Amino acid sequence: MKPGKSRPSQLRIIAGEWRSRRFTFIEQPGLRPTPDRVRETLFNWLSFRVEGARCLDLFTGSGALTLEALSRGAGHVLACDLSREVVQTLRGHLQTLNCDRAEVRQQDALTLLACPPPEPFDLVFADPPFHQNLLEPTCAALEANGWLTAEALIYTESESAPEQLAHPANWHLHRQKKAGQVWYSLWQRRGQ
Repeated sequence: MKPGKSRPSQLRIIAGEWRSRRFTFIEQPGLRPTPDRVRETLFNWLSFRVEGARCLDLFTGSGALTLEALSRGAGHVLACDLSREVVQTLRGHLQTLNCDRAEVRQQDALTLLACPPPEPFDLVFADPPFHQNLLEPTCAALEANGWLTAEALIYTESESAPEQLAHPANWHLHRQKKAGQVWYSLWQRRGQ
């Protein structure tokens, strides 16, 4: 393989309608697919909140969280990523699964969040590339621009402990864990 060339890797859907299905994704600089055990923990935390939920997957990357949520019965997922390759790959996976409950956009997440959505989301996945200071402005935009339902859940991944980051005052840390160098957290929004 030539230097600088993207290479394929695999992800596995853990549970739900498409349990154990495997899909390839293109490895790119800064892409950190959420590992199987972290995804399993996350979706255990979410338990009955995924079925029928409107989900937003910012910085979708491998598409693992989008595919897992859809497999577990999410009503609709809007996935967003800047990479054309990522977007095309995820659209292809959705077509293979004959799934019409998702929309995949090639767009900068902060640009997307700058305007209010037609309808708020119940569940948000926000795991931006590390060391680019994207998580705090992402969380602020989600809250400020009407992207969240009153009791929304927000999943974040960060290189810093959650208590070291600025989050909206009405977000309460529901769960957190650390895997290697990654902190993963689930936040519960409470009203306005």
